[in-house]
Amino acid sequence: MKSESFDEQTTILLCQKGDKESYGILVEKYMKRAYFSALGLVGNHEYALDLSQEAFIRAYRSIRKLDPERKFYTWYYQILRNLCFNYLRDRSRRARPFSELSQRQLEQIADDEGDVIVSLEKDQLKDRLWEALEKLKPDEKEIILLKDFQNHSYKEIAEILECPTGTVMSRLYYARKSLKAKLEKYVNCQ
Repeated sequence: MKSESFDEQTTILLCQKGDKESYGILVEKYMKRAYFSALGLVGNHEYALDLSQEAFIRAYRSIRKLDPERKFYTWYYQILRNLCFNYLRDRSRRARPFSELSQRQLEQIADDEGDVIVSLEKDQLKDRLWEALEKLKPDEKEIILLKDFQNHSYKEIAEILECPTGTVMSRLYYARKSLKAKLEKYVNCQ
């Protein structure tokens, strides 16, 4: 099966019959999206890679349980989400390191282009945003990442999280409210 003529339902059915090449097509199609979803949730490059790969392994082992009518990524995301939340729960028992995303943004200051002060201020703002995101509850952070960073529609988020669209809208409202409160603390501290 060639990846140019991708039919997800047929690909899933082939995977369920043991076709590893078809599963490779699914992995190739969704690996970048999976990595960025995990990175957004855990904030660490290495762990995001590990967790997204582990989720693909677990999905492969359970592919026969997937209803071929269902979208693969929606089903896969539940596996990835559980792994990421388990990682975060276990990590919270230990000291929390500074987010890798924030560190990377600080390292990208381009002092040879444009105004260094403006660049620093932008990076500090990004830093504050990521710090505030890190302080949100995992489900609050997740819904903000899905909507505002990955640009999923309310319908897609409802499918991914397996809840009604109204619930997505409500959760997003309260998550944004919580994020705003955390960002206001940073603004008021300056």
